Amino acid sequence: MDKNREVIQERTGVRIHPTAEVSAEAVIGEGTSIWHQAQVRERARIGRNCILGKGVYVDFDVTLGDNCKLQNGVSVYHPATVEDGVFLGPGVIVTNDRRPRAVNPDMSLKSDADWEVSPVWIGQGAAIGAGSVLLPGVKVGRWAMVGAGSVVTKDVPDYALVLGSPARQAGYVCPCGTTLVQETPDDYCCSQCGRCFRFDRAGGKLTPVQS
Repeated sequence: MDKNREVIQERTGVRIHPTAEVSAEAVIGEGTSIWHQAQVRERARIGRNCILGKGVYVDFDVTLGDNCKLQNGVSVYHPATVEDGVFLGPGVIVTNDRRPRAVNPDMSLKSDADWEVSPVWIGQGAAIGAGSVLLPGVKVGRWAMVGAGSVVTKDVPDYALVLGSPARQAGYVCPCGTTLVQETPDDYCCSQCGRCFRFDRAGGKLTPVQS
């Protein structure tokens, strides 16, 4: 990292380790830290107060919200959208190509024009466990939780807990991280913090109950 760049990062309140590679075309929010051997590509947009651990790869045209935490070895491929407060555990991979090939049928090397991108969307506050893979085109709902080592092949509802390969829903979780207790067919509450939720049958989703 050259001295001019180091001064710029100090002025904007961004910490970038000397071994990290951050494109001059990337936008990095104030308070963000980018650690050893991380790479942030052109036109990536990283929010405020994010932490990108060792060896993180953020592809071009990826958007990360504020207060996101990407643990060591995470890879996020374009053009994924990651909302505020998302946690991506060590080794998580966010993919973008449903039919990956290195070459075309005539054995010519594929270019960007030879394949169709299917972006992933991860909602506010969601947590993706270590070693999980998100397949192209999936949406992970707000405050959802994906168990470690899961392969997410379809959309995950808000507040849902999913586990396994392929990932299947095993319940609902509170924003505090505690599994919700089902008290009636449509009502769920958290034994830790007391928040309660109701399943909206018309909308097909879990929603907070206003106190």
